This record gives sequence, C-alpha cells and structure tokens, in this order.
Amino acid sequence: MIDDDQSQAALIAEVVSGRGHSLRSFMNGENALNALRQERFDMLILNWQTLGQCATSVLHHVRSEMPSDFPVLFITPPNTETEIVAAFAAGATDYIVKPLRRRELATRIAALLQRAYPERHAQEQLHFGRYIFDPRSGKLDIGDQQVILTQKEFSLALLFFRNLGKPLSRVYIQESVWPNDEETPSRTLDTHVSRVRTKLRLQPENGFRLTPVYSFGYKLEPLDQ
Repeated sequence: MIDDDQSQAALIAEVVSGRGHSLRSFMNGENALNALRQERFDMLILNWQTLGQCATSVLHHVRSEMPSDFPVLFITPPNTETEIVAAFAAGATDYIVKPLRRRELATRIAALLQRAYPERHAQEQLHFGRYIFDPRSGKLDIGDQQVILTQKEFSLALLFFRNLGKPLSRVYIQESVWPNDEETPSRTLDTHVSRVRTKLRLQPENGFRLTPVYSFGYKLEPLDQ
C-alpha cells in the first residue's frame, strides 16, 4: 500500500488484516518500487494523490515487471475523472473513491484477488475435527452426516471456524457474510448465529462453544475433550 494519509492507511490496514492478509505500507513511490523489485506481493493499493507524478512510474513498473493480471487498486477523490482515465491508461485495474467505506473496500479487494488468483479460491475440503467444509459446493458434513445450510449460514459457520478462539465483531461479521448490504439488521445476524449454533450442535459436549461477546460480537471456542 502506498498512502501518506495516516487515518486512511489505518482503515485500509484494518480491513486487509481483518480478512487474514498481511500488509506493507509505504509513504512514497520510491520505497514502494524498491520493495516491489525485491519482494513478492499479491496486490497493490495506492493513493493517487500521494504519488502525484510518480503514479505513472509505479504503474509502469508494475505492468512491465509484474504478472499481467497483478491487481492494482487506486484511491482517488470524488469528481476526478481525469485522474481515473490516466490511472486506467497507465495500467490500474480498479479504483475506489474517497471517503473509503469498509464494505466497499473489502468487497473490491476480495473481487480483485479472486480474479487474479482463482486457484486459491478453488479450495479443498477444510477439516475442523468432525466438521468438514467444502467451500466449492457449500456443503458441510459432521462426520458422515450432511448438515443442510443456506448459503449465508454456511458462510457464517465457516467464518467462525476459520477464526477459532478469536472474538469477531458484529461489524466484521456483517461485512464478511453480507458484504453487499449497506446495513444488516441486528436481528438478522443474531437469527443466523442461532441457527448455526443449533444446526451445527455447537455445544461443549461436541467440542465447541459459540458464545456472544458482550457489546462486541461472537466467538467460537474449541474446548478440550
């Protein structure tokens, strides 16, 4: 990421790390270019205003030295059509307008990564004890018994298992499971959590406990048997 706006950079870092990715931050194009020459990255996020005239140089390097499908997301102020046209002409993949909105940013990043690295999203089955998730088909088995879930219930259950022992905020859950909804009613989230708890039998006797975290969200804990 290339961005000298500290508050904006902090927001981006929170969204990126919240989805399990690591992030390197640079204050200028020169430092970013040095890193791009020496290290491996999956994506570049840049603030067009931070780079100024250096923006085209950075994009030129990306397009000449990186894989052709390497994603570049640039941030631009509203009503800057000239900059948007220039960025696409220089090789940018997508753009997002300030002020940044968490859900939109998370959705755009996920879409760009999935498009650039489809093989990473064709995941094999994921095993968590007796719980077997198949992300490709949206199927879940507990041992040899299939559990019938809606798409949202499956996404929510997998989100909890991928974050075992970690408290997840309501905002993070909403952005992950309902990314395209501007606002998901609290009762919708709570209803889905209740259904997941019941259908997956997330109780101490089965080795897991799904509990609310007061004034924050929910946490799925693995229990010693």
